[in-house]
Amino acid sequence: MTPVELSRTVLRAVRRAVDDGELSVAVPARAVVTPPGPGGRGDYATNIALQLARPAGRPARQVAEILRSHLRDTAGVADVEITGPGFLNIHLEGSGATASLVREILQGAGGDASGRQGIILRTGINSGPAVASSRDIDIDSKRDENSTHAGGRTDADADRDTDPDGDTEADREADVDVDLGADLDRDADPAPDTAPAPATAPRPTIPPYGHAPTLQGRVIPLRVPYEVRAEVVADSLVRIIATQGGRAEVDHVRPGERVDLRPVPAPEDPAPLGPDAARWALLYPAPHDRPRITADHLLQRESNPLFRVRYAHARARALGRNAVRLGFDAVPGDLADVTAAHPLVRALAEYPNALTQAAAHRAPDRLARHLVAVADALLAFQHTVLPLGDEKPSAAHRARLALAAAAGTVLAGGLSLLGISAPDYL
Repeated sequence: MTPVELSRTVLRAVRRAVDDGELSVAVPARAVVTPPGPGGRGDYATNIALQLARPAGRPARQVAEILRSHLRDTAGVADVEITGPGFLNIHLEGSGATASLVREILQGAGGDASGRQGIILRTGINSGPAVASSRDIDIDSKRDENSTHAGGRTDADADRDTDPDGDTEADREADVDVDLGADLDRDADPAPDTAPAPATAPRPTIPPYGHAPTLQGRVIPLRVPYEVRAEVVADSLVRIIATQGGRAEVDHVRPGERVDLRPVPAPEDPAPLGPDAARWALLYPAPHDRPRITADHLLQRESNPLFRVRYAHARARALGRNAVRLGFDAVPGDLADVTAAHPLVRALAEYPNALTQAAAHRAPDRLARHLVAVADALLAFQHTVLPLGDEKPSAAHRARLALAAAAGTVLAGGLSLLGISAPDYL
């Protein structure tokens, strides 16, 4: 059971309690489900009882007790505990929580029903068109010189004969042949005596992981001043709000007119940093903080959050390439015994809430900071993915590879929403 499915399960429990006359409240539009915090237990936790306590006119723990009885009767739920003032801590049956989460992420990025990676995983989530402004064009016009689209390579990468993982140019070309070979075969002219293949029903579209209808049908006006940071923040919000089903309309205002978005301006022109570093420098700080326009954003070292995020994505892709050479692929599975996996699973499970909060508060910095958390967790976990020495690939390695692939997908998608590229090689 994935966090999205569990959220629906919680809402169904509320609805049953209302129908049975146990609670007299309006059923909320959504229920936030996240991994439990400090002092929590189980696989996931929700504060829905605290949310409903005031309208129900009851203590939160009493509301939690009512909902607990309905949740316990749900297939896939092993047990429900109440902690603190009324948090519901949910234990899922078996050990499939992590596998379901990973499968949901990979399927939303173009994997097949088993969760194995598809070609789309290499390029990240297509975030759709963005709003262009004169200052955006000034920054983005240099993208062709310094960087490629999300999931591509920089010019500096193209100059290297090898990368840190030992991939040569021939290896990279082989990777392309493997990934695109099936497409080339499909595009070839069929033999004259070959009957056309029967038409197949289109596969159902699976939304990218983290996308939700929390702002479905809403039009969000974003009136911004003529200032580069405000325009870059608005540009990212167009995509972030779209992940929640809403539509942002950006309009520029003159001095003295009312604005909806006025982050602290950049102290100097960020364009010399290049498109990716410039956007990160403007988006990573909270709107009320003054951005630092310094060369620190270009350093390839651990102290640079942008480098860590993009390097973690490149590492996820490198693990997939190395696994192919070792003869195994990614299959979601149990990781309960891998302690290093727990922070990464938690960070991935919290990604939908980070997107929701970034859209609700008009704060792309929340998404940027969460990507740093995912990257740090992946970099700590990566060393457990591939077999060591004479060790043979096992189901555990396939499950770890799937988790790393899911993390890479989330990083690519999050960077794409911010308008920043995610190179496969770094």
